[in-house]
Amino acid sequence: MGKRVYAIGIAACSVLLQIILINASAQAPEDTITKKDTLVTLEKEKDHSLYAGAGFGTNMVYLGTTMSQDRPFGYASIAYGFRDHLYLSATGYTLADFSPFMAFYSLDLSFSHTFNSWFDIGLSLSRYSVAEALRDTLFNNFAYANATLGVDWRILYTQISAGELFSEENYFYLQVRNSRYFETPSFADDKAFFSFDPYINLLLGPIVSVETVEGTKTAISPGYKPWKHHQGSSTTQYTEKFGLIEIDCGLPIDFGYDFFTLEIEPGYVLPLYSDTWPSGMEGFLFLVSAYFRIF
Repeated sequence: MGKRVYAIGIAACSVLLQIILINASAQAPEDTITKKDTLVTLEKEKDHSLYAGAGFGTNMVYLGTTMSQDRPFGYASIAYGFRDHLYLSATGYTLADFSPFMAFYSLDLSFSHTFNSWFDIGLSLSRYSVAEALRDTLFNNFAYANATLGVDWRILYTQISAGELFSEENYFYLQVRNSRYFETPSFADDKAFFSFDPYINLLLGPIVSVETVEGTKTAISPGYKPWKHHQGSSTTQYTEKFGLIEIDCGLPIDFGYDFFTLEIEPGYVLPLYSDTWPSGMEGFLFLVSAYFRIF
């Protein structure tokens, strides 16, 4: 469902939802504000709920490429939930050394349903919009629709996510995420607990190969980046295929107390394609987030 992982705070993976998924990048901060497992479970399901959150991280990686240009970022989010199944959230992001202050924002609509103790599904639609002055530097506006199927094998929880990115061109992505969630016994009058959700995520999607007189270079083809479809020339030819982009893994650690959750997530991104172009990234990422249930 990550990369996820990101620095510089403002009042705040939208949602991480992702999620894995989370989404996420997994990759951008998933709709973590609506992550049921990391928030204290209500004894009785309520029709309406409202959450607010904020976070910061070292780099924002989404669908195999950096949205924050390898810079620290911060975010602020608010999310409305209906019966713990349908969520609508809005998130604003700020980047280090970039102006305006809110470099881009996202609107997310997600639905999840659990059929039984081992099978669930999820649907989400996200819209990312960037400040006009930064579109040539960061990315073009885009939408991402995602469908997720989750299976609990007791030992592992597997999510298979298929998504379509809509921008100047459409791109298909497939993710397979395996995780193992567990939590400590509650304490402090049964209001507090720690939880852990280590995961490993495999991302498949569009890859572009660039053949030149010097040789062949390969890089992912990020559909939401300022990307022009090249027709090729006598010395350079561009071809596109679907393949493995990266493996990302992480260890979200949550502390929940009543209406408040603090999450720390270290992670690592490993590209699976030839990283001779600067469009990909490899290395450690770090994300810190805080969430509040308003009602």
